[in-house]
Amino acid sequence: MKQHALTLFELNSLVGEVIDAAFDHAYWVEAELSEAREVRGHCYMELVQKDIFSATPVARASAKCWKTTWMRLKPKFEHTTGQQLHAGMKVLLLVTANFHAAYGFSWIVQDIDPTYTLGDMARKRMEIIKQLKEEGVFDLQKELVIPMFAQRVAVISSENAAGYGDFCHQLLDNEYGFAFQIQLFPAIMQGDQVESSVINALNAIYDEVDNYDVVVIIRGGGATADMSGFDTLALAENVANFPLPIITGIGHDRDESILDMVSNTRVKTPTAAAAFLVENLVNVWSHIDGMRERIVGYVQQRMESEKNRLTRVSERIPILFSLVKERQEAKLDRMLNEIVSSVKEQLSQAQHHVAILSNNIEPLVERKLLKEQNRLEQLRLRTAALDPQLLLRRGYSITLFNGKAVHDPSTLHEGDRIETRVEKGTFESIIYKAK
Repeated sequence: MKQHALTLFELNSLVGEVIDAAFDHAYWVEAELSEAREVRGHCYMELVQKDIFSATPVARASAKCWKTTWMRLKPKFEHTTGQQLHAGMKVLLLVTANFHAAYGFSWIVQDIDPTYTLGDMARKRMEIIKQLKEEGVFDLQKELVIPMFAQRVAVISSENAAGYGDFCHQLLDNEYGFAFQIQLFPAIMQGDQVESSVINALNAIYDEVDNYDVVVIIRGGGATADMSGFDTLALAENVANFPLPIITGIGHDRDESILDMVSNTRVKTPTAAAAFLVENLVNVWSHIDGMRERIVGYVQQRMESEKNRLTRVSERIPILFSLVKERQEAKLDRMLNEIVSSVKEQLSQAQHHVAILSNNIEPLVERKLLKEQNRLEQLRLRTAALDPQLLLRRGYSITLFNGKAVHDPSTLHEGDRIETRVEKGTFESIIYKAK
């Protein structure tokens, strides 16, 4: 005799009862995330365990963290680790078993231990740093010297980032009037695409490397949870081996990224990167000015010393060496004239260089003003196109009730007084509805 057949719902419900009875408490489980996404406040995860020798998955499972729990766990996890959940991250989860008749089996996340992930991240960082040192590239950038006149700057940043705008403003509007040439190489500065995007930008700069003095990698206004892209081996190797000095200002105070470690110079923010380049030119100018003063002072001191020596000689043997004295004074005069002429020539060259630097600023300002004028004209045309009077001139009308436009006739009632506005005036009407 055949047994009574169960419906799928009855069978799944039976499985759910068995699971609830067998797994009646929570379990801590170690796993790697193959996927993590948020949907309407809930966090959905795909867990995987890989074979240690072949990296082939030997176990898979789905996990969910409901909104009420996720809103509590997410800030704590990101504050501790400085990162968001993402594929490839290892996590330690406290889970309970759940089998739903319609959606099948999944683990329900009750807690996440961020210290476990933090330890795994630190281990990976140490492994990358160790490999870079073994390759002999960790300190290569530190051996490069930033040029004295570092004015041609290749910038890797997001085009619309506030930090890039602050960098340009700080650099181009510097109080000393130094001129800089800035070329942006756009890149994605947060998320999973940071590594490939920044490497592509570096490759583009390398293709025209002779046109630049330094490279600046900046990022401003992002969350610390988006910093994982700057801690990768491939990006660190590209930066370490790059032939130009690289300055990083990725706005991250909490920890130093591997990108910061291998770069030539690390500053905190994009504006600090601009200030660093300006200060570099200030130091160069101060050095030149100091050398000029030293030359003039040395010449004056030497002239005074020679005059005193000649005076003493002339006083001791005024007759025998009067001719020698005259010749020496004439020689000193010639030396003075030659030195003064040389100093004047060097000063003239320096002033000419400063004038060139100042003249480079004016075209940049003019282009900026022209761009803003065009943008204002576009805004004016858009505003004019939205004028309601244009619609009235085309034969349309606007119906008002209590001073507000009527969109739905069902909101009007019998006896309501409405106002109709047309191109050349208004008229009133009273709502009448037939019984």
